[in-house]
Amino acid sequence: MDTEAGTESAASQEPTLTVDELAARAGVTVRTIRFYSTRGLLPPPVIGPRRVGRYGRDHLSRLALIEELQHQGMTLAAIERYLEQLPPDLSAHDLAIHRALVATWAPDSAEDATRAELERRAGRVLSGEDVDRLAAMGVLAHADSPGHYRLDPGLLRLGVELLDVPIAHETILAARTVLLEHTRSAAHELSRLFRDEVWNPYEESEPDPERVAAMKSLSAHMQPMVVQALVTAFQRSLKEELRAAFTDG
Repeated sequence: MDTEAGTESAASQEPTLTVDELAARAGVTVRTIRFYSTRGLLPPPVIGPRRVGRYGRDHLSRLALIEELQHQGMTLAAIERYLEQLPPDLSAHDLAIHRALVATWAPDSAEDATRAELERRAGRVLSGEDVDRLAAMGVLAHADSPGHYRLDPGLLRLGVELLDVPIAHETILAARTVLLEHTRSAAHELSRLFRDEVWNPYEESEPDPERVAAMKSLSAHMQPMVVQALVTAFQRSLKEELRAAFTDG
């Protein structure tokens, strides 16, 4: 029985999307997908019957991350370097976390959405409890008009995935409080460090065109670099904590 369950679980993770379906789900063109593939930004599809390429959740999550990095102003070359530094075995869930964290550096990009639009973008029917859980995760907020929401598109895909995780509404709220408290503290300390050790000495120095260019380049790439460092450190720390908490003896 366990074997059958494992087989069904594995099957549910197999790539099932054609390139056209992947493009529609990701909100990009087929031409864009093929271009990213030729640049090595997307892994090749699984070749199924009739030599048809099939794509899965990993491709969808990686596409979302690439689009978010471009939204942050990174060039394709910079995105290539960013992706090369990621562990090769990252799951779709891990990639979604990376994308959500990168999106938090963007200016407020909340969008208005009706219930129908919300469900279309989520790719599933949402119950009232689902909407409440998404609100608790900060994915959306209720607008003034009934049935309308302020939606954070950068967090939607990850939030929808977490709907299937058996976590109580109260636990989500408590976890969000913990994360906000500690991430604000980390952001404050990192900002102070950058100001005291990098920015202040720069302002006090004599104008230098090369140094000005270097500072502009650093400012443009610092946020994604810090996000990657934070998420990597957090993932390692969380694995260690969970291993210690759930290891017998």
